[in-house]
Amino acid sequence: MVAPGPKFANKTDVSPEKSRGEIERLVTKYGATKFVSGWEQAGAAVLFEMKGRRIRFSLPMPTPDDRVFKRDGAGRSRNAAQQRAAYEQAIRSSWRALVLVIKAKLEAVESGITTFETEFLAHIVLPGGGTVGEWAVPQIAAAYENGVSLPPLLPGGQG
Repeated sequence: MVAPGPKFANKTDVSPEKSRGEIERLVTKYGATKFVSGWEQAGAAVLFEMKGRRIRFSLPMPTPDDRVFKRDGAGRSRNAAQQRAAYEQAIRSSWRALVLVIKAKLEAVESGITTFETEFLAHIVLPGGGTVGEWAVPQIAAAYENGVSLPPLLPGGQG
């Protein structure tokens, strides 16, 4: 679950549907040849194909009964309508953050700061259906746990 009440766009009134549409228009503008999105209460997903790769962003969602929605920032109890409003705000904020992430990645590629494969690496869908990130994260954690030595941060440096 995503931490409810994200700080980015925490006052947005842009609906999740409008954000999904914005993502679709954005990836199409940058060359996507396919696009699909879907959601359920636990989360949402946006998938698109671009540059011969299938990309998937998963967007976890808070649950309406999460206790963070029961109290406001000052610790005062919220009534049912206020709780629902806080929950819906968290959903809108999460979608706006996803728009920002995808837009920034596409712009970084377009500007030549990075390559498409490098920027979207963790979100590339592998033949088995998982993403590179889902595959690599446990392997990276295991490498650190097993004491694999890392190269120096700076050339010629020591660790």
